[in-house]
Amino acid sequence: MITIINRQRKHPIRTRTFRRLLERLLARHRVGDPEVTLAFVGAAAIRTLNRKFRKKDRATDVLSFPVGKRGADGRYYLGDIVISVPVAFRQARREGHSLEHELEALAVHGFLHLLGYDHSAVMEEQERIALRPVRA
Repeated sequence: MITIINRQRKHPIRTRTFRRLLERLLARHRVGDPEVTLAFVGAAAIRTLNRKFRKKDRATDVLSFPVGKRGADGRYYLGDIVISVPVAFRQARREGHSLEHELEALAVHGFLHLLGYDHSAVMEEQERIALRPVRA
């Protein structure tokens, strides 16, 4: 099951777009039907998480919290992805593309971390593949 949470109000989020993106990623990587959560938050919330879990007292763009285990209920929990929308907005403006594109790229990046990918050329290639336009 895919859960999408929007904890910020400044920028509208088309949750259906991100649900479809995660569904494609799960199918492509043959993960099956795990529990995965994607949360959109403000800068203060992600700064708190970054400070607590990474000991870095600053806002960042995306954090991933891999679980990769079966719960007592028998479901497979892949993990959680948390994206800071204000940070993504600034990055999108700086790079000259839309906020939605930036959020999609961060969701893919976070998802790949849940699968165990680390920053590398292989991860970058997987990101490029995932962000190619979907052909109808």
